[in-house]
Amino acid sequence: MLLHIDMDAFYASVEERDHPELVGQPLIVGGTPQGRGVVAAANYVVRQFGVHSAMPTSRALRLCPAAIVLPPRMQHYAEVSGQIHQIFHEFTPLVEPLSLDEAFLDVTGSERLFGSTIDIGRQIKRRIREELGLVASVGVAPNKFIAKIASDLEKPDAFVVVREHEIQQFLDPLPVKRLWGVGRATETAFQRLGLSTIGDVRRTSREVLLQHFGQTGVHLWELAHGIDHRAVVPDREAKSVSHETTFPVDLADPETLRAWVLELADQVGRRLRRNDLRGRTVQLKVRFADFRTITRARTLAALTCESKEIGRSALLLLEQVLAGQPQPIRLLGVGLANLESGTPNSPEPPAARGLVQRSLFDEPPEPEPEPGVRSEVEPESVGKQSRLESVTDEIREKFGSSSLVRGSSQLHGAEHRAQPRLHRDQEETPE
Repeated sequence: MLLHIDMDAFYASVEERDHPELVGQPLIVGGTPQGRGVVAAANYVVRQFGVHSAMPTSRALRLCPAAIVLPPRMQHYAEVSGQIHQIFHEFTPLVEPLSLDEAFLDVTGSERLFGSTIDIGRQIKRRIREELGLVASVGVAPNKFIAKIASDLEKPDAFVVVREHEIQQFLDPLPVKRLWGVGRATETAFQRLGLSTIGDVRRTSREVLLQHFGQTGVHLWELAHGIDHRAVVPDREAKSVSHETTFPVDLADPETLRAWVLELADQVGRRLRRNDLRGRTVQLKVRFADFRTITRARTLAALTCESKEIGRSALLLLEQVLAGQPQPIRLLGVGLANLESGTPNSPEPPAARGLVQRSLFDEPPEPEPEPGVRSEVEPESVGKQSRLESVTDEIREKFGSSSLVRGSSQLHGAEHRAQPRLHRDQEETPE
């Protein structure tokens, strides 16, 4: 049995904890309604009005004009996440983080010390509430796929247990969209075949699904049968550093997509600099509305950890994708690969700083970059930009994330680093 632990409305819950006067109020954490600000997180009060993450803030405020909008404090959320993961590690070293606010845990080897997996799940949930003042939802199940669904099914404050003999009883009534890999286009295709529940998919032969969906159909057939053999894999030495975000509503507006690319590049750059890493290959990952996923890569002339250089190359890759694939996008990711240590014998960073957002399912290997594709970087500007970003990081660490922000974040509304201010006019990854 495994655990999937997911914090409820994490960013918004941290703000409510730090500002008790916000409890019970409709709260949004995200960008301003001017320009193209988006919702990074929404508490459960404002969700009743139809507000959800990745929605334009302007639309969210039309749905709930009384909502309070706070700019995100990503550094603070990362620190709280480190405290949560410290609790996880007190029970098991087998912790696989998916993002700041969720992780898989294999506690099999800890049962003699702390009790059954169910008991450990309850202990962790209780300690997070008592020590950090936050609420976690917990799924307990034989594998990752089912544990993930279980933790989400009865949010908020969920604790759902699915035993081996209960798998089909648990899965069969659920809508087919609960299968990982089923987006709106795939769901529509299933409906054309008369398949609306996971049980319907389970009762369909592998051959039929293979015929209609290729190897993805075989994968979905296995999930419908509760088959998922993936182990919990703790963080390892990074071969690449990346950030990705999935939009609940598919995005097609180029300006909004560019704003997200720059924001993801900034997050990648900051984590590289914290861990004294540099890389040479910028990668862009795009998942379309039909769940088709492509990756593009661009090799730089020199190693870098600069957000500006990463963002510039990622934007060039995005322009290539938009020119050749003009359709809505559900996921964007930016990464830097071919890493090397930036400073020899540098001290190991704190565990929370090394937290890497993972995909829920393993991705195929990234394609090799096209030979000869290089970016034009002037040596003098590299040194100046590197010093500028180092100083920027120091200022943000000392005086808060809002002390310095990029002009593009103001233009596109992708403010993800500002300190909170309580006002009504007003992602890291949306929750």
